[in-house]
Parts: sequence; structure tokens; C-alpha cells
Amino acid sequence: MRTRTRPLLTEWEWQAEAACRGMDSALFFSPPGERGRERGRREEAARAICRDCPVSGPCGRFARASRQYYGTWGGQTETERRSSASEG
Repeated sequence: MRTRTRPLLTEWEWQAEAACRGMDSALFFSPPGERGRERGRREEAARAICRDCPVSGPCGRFARASRQYYGTWGGQTETERRSSASEG
């Protein structure tokens, strides 16, 4: 029996061009208990990086397709992704 799989590299190659590559991932993921203004400031800082990122589209599509429940991906927070998923 032969199984055909797609090379994983093609699923991830967009990351090589990501503006966040090499940055501390803590900016993109909420620490336990983070709320309110503190969370809003961190999320806005992450979105600012994503705005100028050449691969924010593929990043966001990857997050939705792979059901990334946490973090800012492609300029969308986890709350925004859940909202857009329930609308569509």
C-alpha cells in the first residue's frame, strides 16, 4: 500500500519570510491571566508587526485551516478568528 503525502515544507515555507521570524513569541500569545488594557496593548503590538508582514495572508489562512486556538496569526487574534469562523 502506498500513501501519498504532501511534503510538510511546502506547508510551512511561508514562515521564512515572516516579519515575526526570530522574535519572542510571547508578543503573539497571551500569558495566563492577561486581561483588559494589558492584553489589548500586546495584541495591538502583534497586529502592528503583522500589518507590515509580507506573508500575513498565508499565516492567517494557516491558522484558520489548522485551527490555531491561541495567539495572533496573520494579524487576527484568537477572538477575531473565532468570530469570523462563526460568521462564515
